[in-house]
Amino acid sequence: MRALPEPVQSLVDAFARLPGIGPKTASRLTFYLLRAPEEISLSLSEALSGLKEETGLCEVCFNITRKETPVCEVCASEQRDRQTICVVEEPLDVLAIEKTAGFNGLYHVLHGVLSPIEGVGPDDLKIRELYARLEDGQVKEVILATNPSMEGDATAMYLHERIAPKGIRVTRLARGLPVGGDLEYADQNTLLRALAGRQALD
Repeated sequence: MRALPEPVQSLVDAFARLPGIGPKTASRLTFYLLRAPEEISLSLSEALSGLKEETGLCEVCFNITRKETPVCEVCASEQRDRQTICVVEEPLDVLAIEKTAGFNGLYHVLHGVLSPIEGVGPDDLKIRELYARLEDGQVKEVILATNPSMEGDATAMYLHERIAPKGIRVTRLARGLPVGGDLEYADQNTLLRALAGRQALD
């Protein structure tokens, strides 16, 4: 079988590196773009370029924001409860919780979880930055909304052991969330129940 032209193979390989996309799906996407009108390919190219050039991380909570606004909308809002911080693993988790309209506090995005097997330690996450946000005594409650997985639970316990001695109430999302599941795939009612039923970590 003849090899694909280099530009085509390069795009197939690029798509195949994305999570959840195997070689067959990568090939289908590539050949769709080959047949599609040129404006579709151009708009995709511009969107991918803008993704890196125009976005960054909020300098307060580390959620995704536009580079021109270094503090995200949530952190900048005067309507949010500044006594409560919800700690999540990834920016997608913020989006999932915001869709429930059941939480009015602030967020802190860790950008991962502790995983000794994969060599991810506290210094690889935004944990030091979280501690710094707790120093002024304004925060009264930290909600640990890491995923209910082995790594998520380990990260929550690690944070609880270090935050609770500061006199801050530390809670964990209730087990309305399935063990091994991800926040981004949970429906809104499940997330609402989990938020409402959060419990103190004793």
